[in-house]
Amino acid sequence: MFPFAVDFYKLIHSLMSSDQPPLIETPLLDSNHDQEQPLSGVEVEDDDLGQTLQWLETFLTLLGFNQSSTRSLVLSWIVFLTVGLVLPVTVLELGHCKDCERYQYKSFELNIVVSQACLAGVSLLCVSHNLRKHGIRKFLFVDQLSGRMGRLKAQYIQQISNSVRLLALWSLPCFGLKAVREIIRMLYVPHDQPWLSVLILLSMILSWTYLSTVFLAASAMFHLVCNLQVIHFEDYAKLLDGESEISLFIYEHIRLRHYLSKISHRFRIFLLLQFLVVTVSQFTTLFQTTAYSGRITYINGGDFAVSAVVQVVGIILCLHAATKISHRAQAIASVASKWHAIMSCSSTDATQIRTSPSGVHLEATTNPPISFQISRSESDVESMEHYMRMPANNNNHFPSYMSMTAYHKRQAFVLYLQMNPGGITIFGWTVDRHLINTIFFIELSLVTFVLGKTVVFSPE
Repeated sequence: MFPFAVDFYKLIHSLMSSDQPPLIETPLLDSNHDQEQPLSGVEVEDDDLGQTLQWLETFLTLLGFNQSSTRSLVLSWIVFLTVGLVLPVTVLELGHCKDCERYQYKSFELNIVVSQACLAGVSLLCVSHNLRKHGIRKFLFVDQLSGRMGRLKAQYIQQISNSVRLLALWSLPCFGLKAVREIIRMLYVPHDQPWLSVLILLSMILSWTYLSTVFLAASAMFHLVCNLQVIHFEDYAKLLDGESEISLFIYEHIRLRHYLSKISHRFRIFLLLQFLVVTVSQFTTLFQTTAYSGRITYINGGDFAVSAVVQVVGIILCLHAATKISHRAQAIASVASKWHAIMSCSSTDATQIRTSPSGVHLEATTNPPISFQISRSESDVESMEHYMRMPANNNNHFPSYMSMTAYHKRQAFVLYLQMNPGGITIFGWTVDRHLINTIFFIELSLVTFVLGKTVVFSPE
């Protein structure tokens, strides 16, 4: 008995000490059924994605978001305070003249500088904190442990490129408007030395471009994170075309909802402060412009328009990304309900008899193909177009789901999805169309209130 125990111990020890490659965590479901892949293959496939992420991290480092060390943290905030606050305020003080308020109103300029600096500061603080805590891969949820590199690598790279392109697409027109405005003001506001006018021009453009780029880059990063999750939900919706265990569907959906919960937790302060700063800035602008007795032109008040465009663009990027992923997550329940209805109503009998309500036989068919037509409004096309690609005939999958046990499993799965829709939330408030409508009417009420207090029509 004792020698047998010794041999058994040696066998277990040899198995535990053998050189086995580490297991790779793969998604619970794979539409291609090719979950097993060697680690070397993952590393080869990850080369292009790794280079893209490295380039993105370098770009964020140049803007000051990479604060992984104490030196980079201090340097980032010194640059922010110097370029974003000290430089424009100093230039406004040096370039201010008493007889040129027609072309440059100091109160307007200071309000714009403070609002832009607050937005950039909130963006820099929130995004840098998440990058320092999680790293670029876990921040974007494209780390190797997700097990999706083989299938989704190309879509990851394409989405990162699209987000950077979107940032450039909105930044360049705003930069052009700002440059034109500053050049016009330089021509109208006189200075003793020409070099002083050029210095003021370059300083104001540099400061404004830095602050606006930081704010728009943070909004673009949130937009990128949400759109990467859209890719995951689209991949999950395709899994209903195949045959898998219901429990695996649920486990995969739990993981996706966990990702959305993490994103909501990481960005809720950023979104809330962004809405608050933009609202306060816009209403301060409204107060100043309505209370100003002089004439407001593009020269002395053009920065209001340019900064408002930047703020609205940042808000739209965030709200569009949040509502898009929320509607993708909520649409899963609708797709699963239709899938459950098709599976339950399909029959494996050789012949089905169609009858009218009066009981008269109409025709006999043999396993008719299922046509899955969806009727939806144009406003729902974008949020549902990726989930409506159900196959025309799924009869080869029906037999494994015909038992009552399978029916109850599907019913439980649909009920779970309906009770757990998911989406981006801000302290429990799901960011969807309903919340956007609420925000719009609150802002409209505040605008009418301010106008009622400041704008007075007197009969003449």
